[in-house]
Amino acid sequence: MDYYYRRLRDLREDHDLTQVQVAEYLEMKQPQYLRYEKGQQDIPTPVLIRLARLYKTSTDYLLGLTNNPKPPENLPE
Repeated sequence: MDYYYRRLRDLREDHDLTQVQVAEYLEMKQPQYLRYEKGQQDIPTPVLIRLARLYKTSTDYLLGLTNNPKPPENLPE
């Protein structure tokens, strides 16, 4: 299950974002975000939701529960 942390890095790189940029979007410092990306700390649900919105995907995809990156339709903003 720990492979899902790699998915965070891959998505960030695919979107040409730095850890600092993602951390700023999440309103946290870069070292905190780095711990999520390295799997050193579990990702809180609100952060997971924000990441899914940032990358326009589902939380299930971020968590590795599906390999389909398409988000569900009609997500509330």
